Amino acid sequence: MSAAGRDAVDSAADQSVVDAVLAAADAIVDDFAHHRTAEYFGGFAEDATFVFHTADRRLESRAEYEALWAQWEGEDGFRVHGCRSSDRRVQLLGDTAIFTHSVDSRIELGGQVDDVTERETIVFARREGRWVAVHEHLSPRA
Repeated sequence: MSAAGRDAVDSAADQSVVDAVLAAADAIVDDFAHHRTAEYFGGFAEDATFVFHTADRRLESRAEYEALWAQWEGEDGFRVHGCRSSDRRVQLLGDTAIFTHSVDSRIELGGQVDDVTERETIVFARREGRWVAVHEHLSPRA
């Protein structure tokens, strides 16, 4: 974690919460990186919303995103070949946590593999004892 992220942690209890949020984020990133679709979507709440710079609208649910993902796979040959997270920070707000990071991914579309650099925010909520993603926002990184 960066120095800024460490500075945001006020106590050992907070550090354990930050660690739990980072573990949830790491699982999402790793499942995405390995194109484990079911596991990847399992990190998101059913009512999660998504804002992607590549989509023409906000996606209002996990099911809507899953349908778009399936469309990308079927029509565009979409495949994830890797993903790396850096410059990570967790901000705690009670039972809500905001995870921000830089993302470097290898994505295949139309038979061509490209490197994509983006910034991402994932909002997590503690539900039934588990940190689950309730919102994702992805922006291009210059």
